[in-house]
Amino acid sequence: MDWIITESADSGQRLDKHLAKKLPEMSRTRLQDLIKDGHITLNGKATKAGAILKTGDAIHVTVPEAVPVAIVAQDIPLTILFEDSDIVVLDKPPGLVVHPAEGNRDGTLVNALLHHIDDLSGIGGEMRPGIVHRLDKDTSGCMVVAKNDTAHRRLTEAFSERRIAKIYLAVINGVPKDEKGRVENRIGRHPVDRKRMAVLYDGAGKDAVTEWTRLSVHEGCALIQCRLLTGRTHQIRVHMKESLGFPILGDPIYGNAARQRVKTPRLMLHAWKLAFNHPVHDQPLSFEAVLPPEYAPWTQAAGITAG
Repeated sequence: MDWIITESADSGQRLDKHLAKKLPEMSRTRLQDLIKDGHITLNGKATKAGAILKTGDAIHVTVPEAVPVAIVAQDIPLTILFEDSDIVVLDKPPGLVVHPAEGNRDGTLVNALLHHIDDLSGIGGEMRPGIVHRLDKDTSGCMVVAKNDTAHRRLTEAFSERRIAKIYLAVINGVPKDEKGRVENRIGRHPVDRKRMAVLYDGAGKDAVTEWTRLSVHEGCALIQCRLLTGRTHQIRVHMKESLGFPILGDPIYGNAARQRVKTPRLMLHAWKLAFNHPVHDQPLSFEAVLPPEYAPWTQAAGITAG
């Protein structure tokens, strides 16, 4: 890339913040990595992301070619709802882990995406799909994935700024007395059981907001529509259990199988609808994941067609 010469208005700025404005197609994290690896120099010398600029400083940026990621591509069936050169929107099946981790080295959504996507751009210097948000292993439904740095950065900002509409359907083990409500508290890691999240107090945890509506009742269990205004780990699962008082059917962490009114083959949580503006072209997009057949007793009662 060409040299960037700073002007008087740039004086006093951090190098990484200045470059994030000059190069909006690249995330600040990506720029920080390039600086750390010596691909960005200041006045011909290696520098740091927090270097303070002066008038007339010369910045040189070299972006290396993206390298293939070490994760193995695997031919795992996927239901693609939409795809273009920037994003993929898919209907994730239950039981599929999103990203490789300890205990799930392969057989994940990322392994599947690497097989299905043939025009990946570099994300963070690697040829890989960009996971912008996650669904729990046993949650099904709509997910959006970035195919390049620009889409990844702008989608991340949209999620952070609550500009993405997320509607879930959950079947809970009981019936709340109210027809609708709003849960607003703070969620963080459980202080004792590290596999669980919990509602925390005294300023601990992060803001978590869920708006919910009771849609129907079948055999003493309610179908709940949840609109997420934040995206905390296990947010709906914790809010249904701790705030409404009824865990989601089939929840192996927050529920009790022996006390379930209805036996189900899976966690009854589905990311039903997703809407946002395209991260590059800005046109409004909306998607709906077909409801799995096990939801039929509740969706039929609510007048919703299940797959």
